[in-house]
Amino acid sequence: QLHSDQDKGDGSLKYILSGDGAGDLFIINENTGDIQATRRLDREEKPVYILRAQAVNRRTGRPVEPESEFIIKIHDINDNEPMFTKDVYNASIPEMSDVGTFVVQVTATDADDPTYGNSAKVVYSILQGQPYFSVESETGVIKTALLNMDRENREQYQVVIQAKDMGGQMGGLSGTTTVNITLTDVNDNPPRFPQSTYQFRAPESMPPDSPVGRIKANDADVDENAEIEYSITEGDGYDMFGITTDKDTQEGIITVKKALDFENKNLYILKVEATNTHVDPRFLYLGPFKDSATVRIQVEDVDEPPVFSRPAYIMEVKEGVPINSVIGTVTAQDPDAAKNPVKYSVDRHTDMDRVFNINSGNGSIFTSKPLDRETLLWHNITVIAAEINNPKQSSRVPVFIKVLDVNDNAPEFAMFYETFVCENAKAEQLIQTLSAVDKDDSYSGHQFSFSLAPEAASSSNFTLQDNRDNTAGIFTRKTRYNRHEMSTYFLPVVISDNDYPIQSSTETVTIRVCACDHRGKMLSCNAEALIHPTGLSTGALIAILLCIIILLVTVVLFAALRRQRKKEPLIISKEDIRDNIVSYNDEGGGEEDTQAFDIGTLRNPEAIDDNKLRRDIVPETLFMPRRTATARDNTDVRDFINQRLKENDTDPTAPPYDSLATYAYEGNGSVAESLSSLESVTTDGDQDYDYLSDWGPRFKKLADMYGAMDSDKDS
Repeated sequence: QLHSDQDKGDGSLKYILSGDGAGDLFIINENTGDIQATRRLDREEKPVYILRAQAVNRRTGRPVEPESEFIIKIHDINDNEPMFTKDVYNASIPEMSDVGTFVVQVTATDADDPTYGNSAKVVYSILQGQPYFSVESETGVIKTALLNMDRENREQYQVVIQAKDMGGQMGGLSGTTTVNITLTDVNDNPPRFPQSTYQFRAPESMPPDSPVGRIKANDADVDENAEIEYSITEGDGYDMFGITTDKDTQEGIITVKKALDFENKNLYILKVEATNTHVDPRFLYLGPFKDSATVRIQVEDVDEPPVFSRPAYIMEVKEGVPINSVIGTVTAQDPDAAKNPVKYSVDRHTDMDRVFNINSGNGSIFTSKPLDRETLLWHNITVIAAEINNPKQSSRVPVFIKVLDVNDNAPEFAMFYETFVCENAKAEQLIQTLSAVDKDDSYSGHQFSFSLAPEAASSSNFTLQDNRDNTAGIFTRKTRYNRHEMSTYFLPVVISDNDYPIQSSTETVTIRVCACDHRGKMLSCNAEALIHPTGLSTGALIAILLCIIILLVTVVLFAALRRQRKKEPLIISKEDIRDNIVSYNDEGGGEEDTQAFDIGTLRNPEAIDDNKLRRDIVPETLFMPRRTATARDNTDVRDFINQRLKENDTDPTAPPYDSLATYAYEGNGSVAESLSSLESVTTDGDQDYDYLSDWGPRFKKLADMYGAMDSDKDS
């Protein structure tokens, strides 16, 4: 309540309130000065209010004393329960952790005044989660309370924590939160096979690296703690089988490493071991983290193709052996217990010429055609062995047949020899050295002997000397030779080898007699030139053909240019650029023919029709040529020509190839005057044409025509 000393109780004063919440939260009785709150006050919303009060004259409104300020403080009561910072907490710890291992810390706050009583003093306690976990009452730290908690037994725990104010005393307010605790895995469990023995079957036809079966050891752990490595530790199939780990399923895959053979061994016993790859040393006291099992693999019999005794066969045969000679034998057997009979055949794709054949019963290979080592040294064929009862069961083997050499080829010259001898040659002069080759093979090297044929040994003009090094020299026997008497000599030479049987051949050397200089250089021969006939090469033929084509193209182009030039304007000569004489070969129709040509234009250039177009070229423009004033009759011909030449040179409408200009002006003042009788039509006087009779027979017709006209006039 507010009261002023000036208030006499007569109602002349009134009280006014201003400040925080005045008129809304706080109101004042203007007559009595009582201050009241309009609603419940919350300290947590606003703990202090500052108000100002004043007493004023009700009639004048003037203050009767200075304004007073006062503070209202809200005293706290325990009206707020503790609130956790999270509704739900999530935490995890490794399994098998020691007692007292820190898990997580929870925190709760109280909005009440911590300085006033115990309203804001919070104490933590566990409502759910014992005996596994505990919480510190002052800090809210949650710890493990039980030893060796195993994830494999229980993985998830839900703990409820309570926070209570008033120091946990009776009447205090409280709040709760939930803590979800997960036990993470550690490698505390070794792998274990669910059974001690496994049985598998594998057909003997199974190729290497094929899977036989799968085994799996169980591990209660997860993720990397459950990773297992499988291995074969012992057994009679240690080198026949292998095992790998499927990383996705952690299974052991048993595979075949080598080909199986039921007839050789039909049962294998293996010992397989499963071991953890990530071992935790803290739990080694629990025992070895591995386990083993026995695997029995039964090999099943299948119908297999025949098997050859060798992977490949190499045989040798001499060339020229008789047909049906046996070269060698291949052998194949059925590996199955039934021992089915086998038949043999030659794959004809490898022996297209059918040079060899095989006995289908015993596998002996024999020739069916003659063999020649010089034609083909090696023959590579394939032999097929198939079961008679089941031909689909077959196998193949390569057979390499080498043809051995037999001395069946005679030696021959290494090249074609054609030599010459000079007319002035001296006796015992070397003119040619011979060498030989042999298609046969010689293990110790070829040794050839050379000699003249018996029919030429005594009568020949030349001698032959064997050099004992597989070469021989031809020497002259006499001093001089005459090419006019004998231009060519043919010298037969016998070549023999030293193999068995001895082979020999007779080769002929052509020797020409030629004229030589003093140094022995050949100049000329009477007979054919000492050259070998040679043919044109493909390149030379192509070059000749190209030259012919180029020549034909040149002729065609030249003819086309000639034809094009004929279509051009008549004036093509450099000397006749502006002046030409055009012959029309028309003598006209006489004096009465007034349509052929107006001869008056020769005398009067002004009479030229300006509308006439040029006839030597196709008109290309509609502009009419510009003309200057024409020369008068008294103008010299040279001036006239120069004037027209200037006109044509400066005419912009003339095409650049203009080459024909008409200068139809015969000049003026000729001593002989005009010789044309056609001009008589423009004169009024009579003329005498008797002189035409004196001009000869060519002017007889004119003389008759004009003489007759004079006669008519006289009559």
